[in-house]
Amino acid sequence: MWAGRFQKALDKKADDFNSSLRFDCRMYAQDIRGSIAHAKMLNSVGILSAEDLGLIVNGLTAIQADIESGVLSFDTNAEDIHMFIEGELTKRIGDAGKRLHTARSRNDQVAVDIRLYLRDEAETVIALIKEAILAITQQAEENAETIAPGYTHLQRAQPISFGHHLLAYAMMLRRDVGRISDAVARMNAECPLGSCALAGTTYPIDRAQTAAALGFDAPSWNSIDGVSDRDFCLELMSAFSVLMTHLSRLSEEIILWSSWEFKFIELDDSYTTGSSIMPQKKNPDMAELIRGKTGRVYGDLQALLTTLKGLPLAYNKDMQEDKEAIFDALDSVKMCLEVLTPMIATMKVLPKNTYRAAQKGFINATDLADYLVKKGMPFRTAYKIVGTIVAECIEKDCVLDNFPLADYQKHSELFAEDLYGEISLETCVNKRLSEGGASPASVKAQVEKIHAFLAK
Repeated sequence: MWAGRFQKALDKKADDFNSSLRFDCRMYAQDIRGSIAHAKMLNSVGILSAEDLGLIVNGLTAIQADIESGVLSFDTNAEDIHMFIEGELTKRIGDAGKRLHTARSRNDQVAVDIRLYLRDEAETVIALIKEAILAITQQAEENAETIAPGYTHLQRAQPISFGHHLLAYAMMLRRDVGRISDAVARMNAECPLGSCALAGTTYPIDRAQTAAALGFDAPSWNSIDGVSDRDFCLELMSAFSVLMTHLSRLSEEIILWSSWEFKFIELDDSYTTGSSIMPQKKNPDMAELIRGKTGRVYGDLQALLTTLKGLPLAYNKDMQEDKEAIFDALDSVKMCLEVLTPMIATMKVLPKNTYRAAQKGFINATDLADYLVKKGMPFRTAYKIVGTIVAECIEKDCVLDNFPLADYQKHSELFAEDLYGEISLETCVNKRLSEGGASPASVKAQVEKIHAFLAK
């Protein structure tokens, strides 16, 4: 490629160290798409003949077909996917292949390739997230009336439905779709092709044509920024990191819920493993791996941030490190979503156990205080009275539901027989009708909103 300036071949170990083909070969389709758009533009401005254009387009199309059919293997001696395809094209069509790189550098070529690749893959990730949202929402809908304890500080706090709890994760993932979509929109705003090495070109190219042909909004405004910008990688990886935070939190709860201490759910055998020594074990390994891979995605983001933080403009070879980081984060996210969705879809919720847990921990105490407030007592006064009653219940080893009415009335004459109906778990959940609340009616309204979102 750089014959003429150099008198010696690159050292074999240095060549291997320098090569990116082993990981950037996955962008072959995007590289070919960009090259075809570039060739058509060169022809339209009179730089490339119609005959050469035909040879190039047919040659590139054949190369892609041969790669996808397995007829053509990647040559490990090539430095990167760009030189592999250009070399193979030149081998097949001769001098016409050598004309393809007119008014183009590998710097703007790789910048457009990775944008195209990530844009395609981001759509796949969004589709996978939506499948996960659907699985969560279906479980939530089935458990809209499954009473369970809600927690703060991992302490039982207030009664909710299990479906309400699950829907919180559907809401998180909905925002993840928005974040990734926003990242893609910015990625798609500017096309770097035509920036060349860093300074643009003296040829009369039409950058708007290639930008439009490749589905970008416009050419990049500054050629130096066009080749040196990797913000779009950072932004997408940031969105992936937030997504993995959500998947990890859900996985942590699945791990807790499937333990004997909770036993709120039972995971399908297909998404658990056993022990080599303990025959009774059923381990939530898939959830644990999702939780573990979250750190890996965080690490990929941190690695690229560190790589870019001190780079002078414009292109530097350090920037080759963007691909392994973003590809690893992308692969990890896709793998986790592909396992999480069927794991959620097939898990069995155990309503008797969630109800039994809700009966403990005085989680209807707030409702008891509200009972007094509705009869005219200031909330803080009611709060103190109920706190005192809870302390008595603990001392007497009983719960609010079976604390004697006579004992209640020692604390306030406002207590009457109707208090027991007001603090039943069913009432506590069913009356939480505020928008976004825990009642079955509210849960069903949330489910409808999620279905509407998924249908867009």
